[in-house]
Amino acid sequence: MAEVNSDAVLQLVGVTVRRGDKVLLDKVDWTVELDERWVVIGPNGAGKTTLLQLAGAMMHPTSGEMYVLGEQLGKVDVFELRPRIGFTSAALAQRIPGDEKVIDVVISASYGVVGRWREAYGRFDVRRAARLLERFGVADLAERPHGTLSEGERKRVQIARALMTDPELLLLDEPAAGMDLGGREDLVRRLQRLAADPDAPTQVLVTHHVEEIPEGITHAMLLRDGRVVSAGLLHDVIDSETLSETFGVPIGVWRRRGRFFARADD
Repeated sequence: MAEVNSDAVLQLVGVTVRRGDKVLLDKVDWTVELDERWVVIGPNGAGKTTLLQLAGAMMHPTSGEMYVLGEQLGKVDVFELRPRIGFTSAALAQRIPGDEKVIDVVISASYGVVGRWREAYGRFDVRRAARLLERFGVADLAERPHGTLSEGERKRVQIARALMTDPELLLLDEPAAGMDLGGREDLVRRLQRLAADPDAPTQVLVTHHVEEIPEGITHAMLLRDGRVVSAGLLHDVIDSETLSETFGVPIGVWRRRGRFFARADD
């Protein structure tokens, strides 16, 4: 069993998650240090979303020890911990009212709510939300209803919302899912800038596709059937052998201009 590191941003020590007879994560050891940028890759059902829910203090492990920002789950008030974490996911997007103005989608993160009620937002909050929308190329959508946005626009607004509280940890669950090629490439470029920002939070990005890994990602974990296939420095982990083992089919991987590409290898 791994030794507990109190300075780690995230640490899983022998973590298992079960739901009924199904094992979602199986004795996972994983440590994420300050300033690291991780990508987690694996097929459907590998346990990626479960891993992110643990990291976001949204659920507890069935067994093992889970530490988030130095606090052990089960021994900390998660309602105090969650504001320190930025999170994007399809489940969160579904909770946002369709008539909510984009600027309010972002600002309301400061109040820990989805959907504006009677809160009186301060000028500082409004200015910060506007800057974040500009950073992700959607400043012109600030007054638009969220329900009128394209999938790519919604994803960029979600990331702006996740950064609103200046979190210490940023969790991105398949941020490019459902995007067309142009939208994906625009988002990857923006995530590349975020990864390169020394003031940005520690990041964990979940995806199915190596093409969605932005430059600046430092580490990778490959998951299959709830178990870690490989984890470590990005270029030590992302190769044809480990991806083939992870997805259960022969896969060839190559790298060009800092980006990874993959295809079935006959």
